[in-house]
Amino acid sequence: MSDTDVVVVGAGWAGLSAASRLQAAGYRVVVIEKGRGAGGRSATRRQDGYQFDHGAQYFTARSEAFGHAVSDWQTRGLVTTWAPRLTVFGARPDSAGRAPDARWVAVPGMNAVLSDLAGRLDCRFAQRVERMQHADRWHLTLDDGAQLEAGAVVLTAPPAQAAALLGTDHPLFSALERVPMQPTWALMAAFESLPDPGFDAAFDNEGPLSWLACNASKPARSAASTWVAHATVEWSRNHLEDAADRVTAALYAALCRRLDCAHLSPAVLTAHRWRYAQCRESLRIGCLWQEDQRLAVAGDWAAGNRIEGAWVSGQAAARRIEEALQF
Repeated sequence: MSDTDVVVVGAGWAGLSAASRLQAAGYRVVVIEKGRGAGGRSATRRQDGYQFDHGAQYFTARSEAFGHAVSDWQTRGLVTTWAPRLTVFGARPDSAGRAPDARWVAVPGMNAVLSDLAGRLDCRFAQRVERMQHADRWHLTLDDGAQLEAGAVVLTAPPAQAAALLGTDHPLFSALERVPMQPTWALMAAFESLPDPGFDAAFDNEGPLSWLACNASKPARSAASTWVAHATVEWSRNHLEDAADRVTAALYAALCRRLDCAHLSPAVLTAHRWRYAQCRESLRIGCLWQEDQRLAVAGDWAAGNRIEGAWVSGQAAARRIEEALQF
């Protein structure tokens, strides 16, 4: 049995935001992540020598606190601005807001900041929490049989998975089960050569795609012609359980209409399903908190969606635990 002050489940933005703050405050923190590395939906896929930011495409900084963090990452060379040649296909939605002051990307891939944060923490990758039980303190059992004991937990798994882990009798189960998460299919296509279409990224309001972007147009990326296209939430929901090859073919046909590339044979062509890509309506509560168990459940869905929302939610979770533990 390994003992620590706080266990953080998940090494995405919310989890590492919380873990970094708690460690800086003097707490012993262990991060458990089922994947092989940090990143969550700020992932970078590398395949056959090509690179794709197939999750989050960029982020903005609207709050003062997150802006300070971004400035620090910029100073350290972890992020920079991206100013793509941007176009819009179809009618612009009435709800569309003004363009952000800056679109930020991590370099050389979207997981760069998280990899840096993880390198400063006790992160245990490729391990999954199988069971969580609370009896005065938290007792967690991992898939390899290892056990952890902690005074507090930050849980950043997607709401449905967090609810399943806590169990139907947990006080937060119903609230988590009701969080309206939505999926997104992501297409990745690489070409040995592709004529310049006249834009680097586009919002698409017609057909199955909602967004497409040339990965090579982002700073510090390879010059190879690599494209990422995201399907709309509605299309992704309707085709959620379709075979990946059928999804790939349908989304590639849509991409070809924008890039005029139907006559080309991609060097890489694949699709990835983000089952819990975004929340239909953010709860804007910071995090869910169970005081008597010192349990915070955090994620972008709790604080405004997107990368900034996840970071803010992690900060809120850490703040709750700091107040509860109080050395």
